[in-house]
Amino acid sequence: MSHVHNLRVYYEDTDLAGIVYYANYLKFIERGRTEYVRDVGVDQTKLKSEHGVVFAVTRIEADYLSPAKFDDELTVETDVVRTTPARLVMKQVVKRGETRLFEALVTLAALTEAGKPARLPAELRQQFI
Repeated sequence: MSHVHNLRVYYEDTDLAGIVYYANYLKFIERGRTEYVRDVGVDQTKLKSEHGVVFAVTRIEADYLSPAKFDDELTVETDVVRTTPARLVMKQVVKRGETRLFEALVTLAALTEAGKPARLPAELRQQFI
């Protein structure tokens, strides 16, 4: 089941033509991932303070399918498609209604605060399955 995060396109999200600037889709999906992680019960601040683990994006494969425009109401759908002890792979889709505007496959790595690879605690990893 997909996690859904709703948002609206603001003027600041657009270019001179009134369409969403391409890099802002990355911000939209970041918000969707953050809300997904929060909704499955993972407190990222606690993950860092108690386990010394943070998430970092290591790879994004993205397809821009159709433009979003000023004042559009969008949804970001997020699904975990694969987990390993140290990585999460998420598929994210930005939609306006049923129209797919943007799709991405995002790989997140678990890292120490020093940037070294880390394992997610097993009980935490279960929350993403």
